[in-house]
Amino acid sequence: MPPLWIVPNRLFSQLYCGLKSPISTQTKICLTMARPSSNMADFRKCFAKAKHIVVISGAGISAESGVPTFRGEGGYWRKWKAQDLATPQAFARNPSQVWEFYHYRREVVQSKEPNAGHLAIAECQARLHRQGRQVVVITQNIDELHRKAGTRNLLEIHGSLFKTRCTSCGVVAENYKSPICPALSGKGAPDPQTQDAGIPVEKLPRCEEAGCGGLLRPHVVWFGENLDPAILEEVDKELALCDLCLVVGTSSVVYPAAMFAPQVSARGVPVAEFNTETTPATNRFRGRVGRLFPKPSLLMKLKLFHSHPGEGRNLSASTYQATSMGGSLVDGEPNTGKSENIF
Repeated sequence: MPPLWIVPNRLFSQLYCGLKSPISTQTKICLTMARPSSNMADFRKCFAKAKHIVVISGAGISAESGVPTFRGEGGYWRKWKAQDLATPQAFARNPSQVWEFYHYRREVVQSKEPNAGHLAIAECQARLHRQGRQVVVITQNIDELHRKAGTRNLLEIHGSLFKTRCTSCGVVAENYKSPICPALSGKGAPDPQTQDAGIPVEKLPRCEEAGCGGLLRPHVVWFGENLDPAILEEVDKELALCDLCLVVGTSSVVYPAAMFAPQVSARGVPVAEFNTETTPATNRFRGRVGRLFPKPSLLMKLKLFHSHPGEGRNLSASTYQATSMGGSLVDGEPNTGKSENIF
């Protein structure tokens, strides 16, 4: 089993967005993550004591709202994968095609609402704030659904679909226009047989700053680009302060976000993972699916990881599952027929 890779804090500002770790395979960093558990009682104890909670979220939490994840089988726009289009090279080569892709995504997201997962996190944040406790959400998502749900302390490390950046003057601006420019009206259909619109570059979204008029691009972090050092500094500060970390709906394959939870766990902080499918960490732990959020179709997995450097203890995982059907027993506990909202 290969070790988990941890990047020293001082390197965070140099990290780029990608599907593989930026760390050399020659680097050897030892980390023992031990004592996996799916025991809800363990989690509740950790949650009750926590004063500074970090939630790391990814595309999986927005999938429940109907937002395409562009991951796995069927994760295509026309015949392209997201990583084929979400690059500086793709934009330089064909800005019309890339803007069609992002216009489609903007239009889809504008029609969606936060789901029970988004709302539970926002409500938890508000409730714990009244108790003098802190919840910070670090999201890889660019759909602003956390913000729409009412989340306040929010770090959007990959940017936003609804912000643009001028390629000439560099000005970043919010933009919720639909469509973002007249030439994109009715464009961006995702069907594989759809032909590219081939919009002239002068008709694509342009900067509205006086005397500029430069070509706009989505203000998102593309594959191969550096993340904003200022945001990463904030992330690093929150990871250093937190005493509980929740990982929600992320595949843990896109760096540097894939390193956040291991960094926290390395200093002995509990990390709980909620996912609809296995992740690179899952093979190291035992656990089974249980629904923990209020929405019936949001099936998630809880694995509570305690890191004890130098120890290798393993506890067998219990399974806690609530269903929308009443009358069953779950791990010997009566099922009330209601979803169990762990927040």
